[in-house]
Amino acid sequence: MSNKSKLKNGIMITFIAKYSNVITQLIINSILARLLMPEEFGVIAIITVFISFFNILGDMGIGPAIIQNKSLDDKEISDIFKFSVMGALVIAIGFYFFSYFIAFFYTNRIYIKLGFLLSFSVFFFICNIVPNALIYKKQNFKLVGIINVCANIGVGIITITLALNGWSYYSLIFDSISKSLFIFIFSFTFSKIKIKKGYSYNAVKKIRNYSSYQFLFNFINYFTRNLDNILIGKFLGSSTLGYYDKSYKLMLYPVQNLTNVITPVLHPVLSEYQDQIDVIYDTYIEVVKVLAYIGIFVSVYCFFSSKEIIRIMYGTNWDKSIPAFRILSLSIVIQMVLSSIGSIFQSTGYVNKLFSTGLVSACFTITAIAIGVMSKSLEVLAMGIVISFAFNFIQCFYVLMKHVFNKKFSEFLLNIKNVLIIGFIMVCGYLLTSKISIDNVLISAIVKLVIGIITYLIGLIITKEYKLLKSIIIK
Repeated sequence: MSNKSKLKNGIMITFIAKYSNVITQLIINSILARLLMPEEFGVIAIITVFISFFNILGDMGIGPAIIQNKSLDDKEISDIFKFSVMGALVIAIGFYFFSYFIAFFYTNRIYIKLGFLLSFSVFFFICNIVPNALIYKKQNFKLVGIINVCANIGVGIITITLALNGWSYYSLIFDSISKSLFIFIFSFTFSKIKIKKGYSYNAVKKIRNYSSYQFLFNFINYFTRNLDNILIGKFLGSSTLGYYDKSYKLMLYPVQNLTNVITPVLHPVLSEYQDQIDVIYDTYIEVVKVLAYIGIFVSVYCFFSSKEIIRIMYGTNWDKSIPAFRILSLSIVIQMVLSSIGSIFQSTGYVNKLFSTGLVSACFTITAIAIGVMSKSLEVLAMGIVISFAFNFIQCFYVLMKHVFNKKFSEFLLNIKNVLIIGFIMVCGYLLTSKISIDNVLISAIVKLVIGIITYLIGLIITKEYKLLKSIIIK
């Protein structure tokens, strides 16, 4: 099977699984948003930031390294798994003790109790790294999808039941622990890891060079993605963080759930062609175009329908999230294209470039967040983040094109120039119909969706980009 056939089959399977998860998660979150208050979501948002950090410490870049290295035998996999379990235990205990610092920093002792409970979530998440990587390495994307769909539906129903019975943020804690446990058990079972006797550190040494750069990138990227939550929670309060967290996560839905249909498949498939750069380049350009053309539609629609989306998803209690969500939606198209770049650095073996571009990106994002928090305005913060994503896009793709593909950055920009034209046509369509006022938010969202689709199709026809999308759909 060719690389494109493998990629398309993987994307189709991942698409079905991913969107089953999206629908499930949207329903669950919509219900929970009406059962719990912004302050309760804010409390969980704060400690979730630190869970992500400890998960990264436990990951150590092991997953991508296992996928990339094609020479690991069963004994070496067994040794790496044992190493990850030992690391999981140490890091989970470390997270519990770190929760005392969180309680001190935010002057709320509830984080000690939550830290103890969530240390179990950290443990099972890290234990799952090797089994999950093996399933991806075998390109069994269908299995990954089934496991995640079952976890979301089963645990989600119980979480809603607990919230209805007044469990407050403990219902969300249960959700986190149960999902990590459920996914680990099934991933371990179906990955068929063969646990061998004895232990040797040589297997870890074998992947250390690759995994270290991946780990450093993940470490830097963590602060890039989570510093805003840390500072908002400290200086602007949990309620403000609750509003911001909802707007940011809602903006990430299309980014994660559209790109995550493609990016998890890119690395396992394209890593087989790591010595054929031209093959990877030709395939990747098609992927970028698809992400860009989908992204521009979602980005423009979300910008002009921000009020309707927030109210449909979360209700009027979350209206303070609307301005931040409107601004953040401008970055959706940028992030959709940018989020795919890591898989290419991984599959070509240039994880050192992944780390260096991540370091520069962190500088842009940290500066934007600091300015936004000092202004005490979520709108200023959101605008700064959008600008930082634009700078990150430029520097990341410049490095990728010049140092990995040996192509001109200007050539890459010309490949996606029509995205701006399509976006401009959509904006004009919304501005020309802006005087249409509909009180019912659901009907208003549908009308705006129709306007968006019509103007989007006009843009595709004018630029003739419909031919690309048509050929991909037919294939």
